[in-house]
Amino acid sequence: MSVATVGFIGLGNMGGALAVNLVQRGHHVVAHDAAGPGRAPAGAAFAKDVAEVARRARTVVFSLPDGQISEKVAREVAETAGRRAGYIVDTSTVGVAAARRIAEVLAAEGIGYTDAPVSGGVAGARARTLTVMYAAPDGVCAAVEPVLADLSDRRRRVGDRQGMAQALKLANNFLSAAALAATSEAVAFGRAAGLDPELLLDVVNASSGRSGATEDKFPRHVLTGHYDSGFANSLMAKDVDLYLRTAAELDVPDEVGALVGALWRRFADAEPGADFTRVYPFVEAHGGIRNGDGRSLASPQSRE
Repeated sequence: MSVATVGFIGLGNMGGALAVNLVQRGHHVVAHDAAGPGRAPAGAAFAKDVAEVARRARTVVFSLPDGQISEKVAREVAETAGRRAGYIVDTSTVGVAAARRIAEVLAAEGIGYTDAPVSGGVAGARARTLTVMYAAPDGVCAAVEPVLADLSDRRRRVGDRQGMAQALKLANNFLSAAALAATSEAVAFGRAAGLDPELLLDVVNASSGRSGATEDKFPRHVLTGHYDSGFANSLMAKDVDLYLRTAAELDVPDEVGALVGALWRRFADAEPGADFTRVYPFVEAHGGIRNGDGRSLASPQSRE
């Protein structure tokens, strides 16, 4: 069992679960969250600010909402007088450009940055089945491997340059967003045609249309009416927008992405902070994905 002191900044749904994993694996966790000490998990020490975390821990894990906040907190760590922090593991989804920018800022101050977004949801974090995809130079990865290993039992190094893990995470989240939106339309279609949603999903999951949305999200969160995956629609909309901005920079196709992004922005605007699995009732009520002039792509008029 490791007894290293690890810093943790950002104790939301995902961050709190990951911090618990570190505590359970024997780390002394020094944690901070802007919302206050109430979010600190049992067994972790709460730090009053970012600077205290930077002074007490050699490796600091971030779980923050976006790239702007990650960069701000990274700069605070780097500027802390008497800091001990020499490595940052950023599990946030910040985007490719932000990851590279943060890595450059920290490298100039002698701090190694590991781009390490996660996928699998809060339940996956608690079950240690969450996938940690990470990218950094060899020496940085070697230094933070003990912390990565204690975050989750599933991890995969995907490159040697920061930003590569972000690219993979954005591709993954785009596919997740598209699958959930498409499944919502398919289930609404099936219900309108008189099919039972459970039967529809059972057959799809034994056929070629299955996906994480049909196998996991709909059975566990939609059909039950719980809508409690722990991931907000605003975060999914942010991730798809990051995907689209990066796709534009790379000059790659984004026709499907543009439609999916428009749906998630409309959903996030209409129901800010809702669980992202609530996209199903939103799609059913509002006509699903629409094209640029606002007509449903499923409508006869839009196909003329």
